[in-house]
Amino acid sequence: MILSCQNISKSFGTDVILSGASFHIEDHEKAAIVGINGAGKTTLLRIIIGESEPDTGVVALTKGKTLGYLEQHQDVNSTQTIYAELLSVKQELLQMEQRLRAMEHEMKQLTGDALSDLMEQYNRVSVEFEHGNGYAIRSEVVGILKGLGFSENEFDKQICTLSGGQKTRVALGRLLLSAPDILLLDEPTNHLDLNSIAWLENYLMTYSGAVLIVAHDRYFLNRVATKVLEIDNGKLSVFSGNYSAYAEKKAQLREAAWRAYLNQQQEIKHQEAVIAKLKSFNREKSIKRAESREKMLEKIEVLEKPTEIRSDMHLHFTPQITSGNDVLTVEHLSKSFPGNPLFSDLNFTIRRGERVAVIGDNGTGKTTILKILNELIPADTGAFTLGSKVHIGYYDQEHQLLHMEKTLMEEISDVYPDMTNTEIRNVLASFLFTGDDVFKRVSDLSGGERGRLALARLMLSKANFLILDEPTNHLDIISKEILEEALRNYTGTVLYVSHDRYFINQTATRILELKNQTLINYIGNYDYYLEKVEELTKIYSSAPTPAADQSATSSSSKEDWARRKEEQALARKRQSELKKTEERISFLEERSAEIDVLLTQEEVFTDVQKCTELSQEKADLLLELDGLYEKWEELY
Repeated sequence: MILSCQNISKSFGTDVILSGASFHIEDHEKAAIVGINGAGKTTLLRIIIGESEPDTGVVALTKGKTLGYLEQHQDVNSTQTIYAELLSVKQELLQMEQRLRAMEHEMKQLTGDALSDLMEQYNRVSVEFEHGNGYAIRSEVVGILKGLGFSENEFDKQICTLSGGQKTRVALGRLLLSAPDILLLDEPTNHLDLNSIAWLENYLMTYSGAVLIVAHDRYFLNRVATKVLEIDNGKLSVFSGNYSAYAEKKAQLREAAWRAYLNQQQEIKHQEAVIAKLKSFNREKSIKRAESREKMLEKIEVLEKPTEIRSDMHLHFTPQITSGNDVLTVEHLSKSFPGNPLFSDLNFTIRRGERVAVIGDNGTGKTTILKILNELIPADTGAFTLGSKVHIGYYDQEHQLLHMEKTLMEEISDVYPDMTNTEIRNVLASFLFTGDDVFKRVSDLSGGERGRLALARLMLSKANFLILDEPTNHLDIISKEILEEALRNYTGTVLYVSHDRYFINQTATRILELKNQTLINYIGNYDYYLEKVEELTKIYSSAPTPAADQSATSSSSKEDWARRKEEQALARKRQSELKKTEERISFLEERSAEIDVLLTQEEVFTDVQKCTELSQEKADLLLELDGLYEKWEELY
């Protein structure tokens, strides 16, 4: 066991956040904390790291173990570059490396006992350096940065110039490099694209330490988590297995609890009716029997009513009118910003009833496409056409369509002036805004609350074509499930951008992947996309362009064939060089180990000439290894 939390309680005023929460995390265990927004997930993490004090309870970290924490938001203004920032995590090993180089240089100047003493010291430092995986420092930094979605031309960017999301990714990279015994991650997937999330999943699944994650990404939790800690109305419950196993068990427990509660309520009502009837007889014997039953009823331990599933957020998208069959036609659409071409010559159509997900890496232009379709920014070239009777409802991930200075009531009434205050209150209540909440300013709302308000506005629009940009951002799992069901029941058309693979899997009928400045079409949900991505990408890349003539197609095919052959030849050559480099590294490392053993033997370290020869060989060998390690990094 690496972490133990016993009887943790925390309240803010009259709001009980945690009540008697107890759990433990084993070495190497991967656990997830789930619950609705505001349940206390982040509060629990802050109590564990000591940033917040519990009202009662004890947090115990096993002696000698280290803990690392990733917050949701980062405010870092370092002038260091991204690469230097991550490399600084390994400062101790870098200093050790400098000492080794200095000692290697000094060896060439020494002989006799001085050389032997230095060699002994060198061996100790070298073993420690190897044990810390010192030779792989730079490749490890590069691997993590690329895994988190940074391209090599971004490595030299200063931290202070980055966006909030990029700073969070840098902080995550630093944390992974520091490799604490237990990682505490608060929404680690928020600013990652699909490829980076998949990379992080694999990284955490094979991570040697323990992991405790707060996340709303169900696909991510399914792959990583082996235990789920649920916070519900201040109580913490522990479930073994991943998110799907938790959801199934939770549903079973909820059903059993409701059945027991309803059965008991029925029995109580039955007994009360019998007591009333006996008393109505107004006879001594029947009154005594009624009193006896009353005493028995008083002794019953009444079950609490199970908490309702958060289905009280009522979301129903209903188009006011039906659009034509052809909802959207996009032709030859292109867009670039200075020094950053996003996409060119995009062509696609969307028909009524389709639910189309646009996926792709961060920065490829997915949100830009949606903004062009909503005429918020112009395209460089190309055009799009909306079909007959198409009315767009737009949800933007930054909620820029909301007015920060307005109250919730004003936000709805100004857009829909014909609605009465009672009607507005009823709508807001269906999105969990009740009482004085309706007089809050939009600027005072959390990200999740703004998301719910934007969904309320969208529902009232009665649009028949919904364009959604990251609609699940800031929503808790139950709100996501309600949105999923609303979209599945929607009779209109949907085009959306999302990184939430579970959400895509539940709602998409078609996927458009924005890759290499063009779109690749997949007819199906996310599971289908995963199955077909390699096969369909090959088909797409070899398919002739309809507008091109036969000769151009033939010429293009030949060029493609020649290019592929050249790429294959280069790949084979690279693989061959990599193999030779690895074999040479293996040979030199074995020889280095042999020299270390020889230098401990009395007949060697008492022979100054032999000792000098071996020391020189060791120094030359390490110099060659340095070059080989760099070459291996370039080839791998």
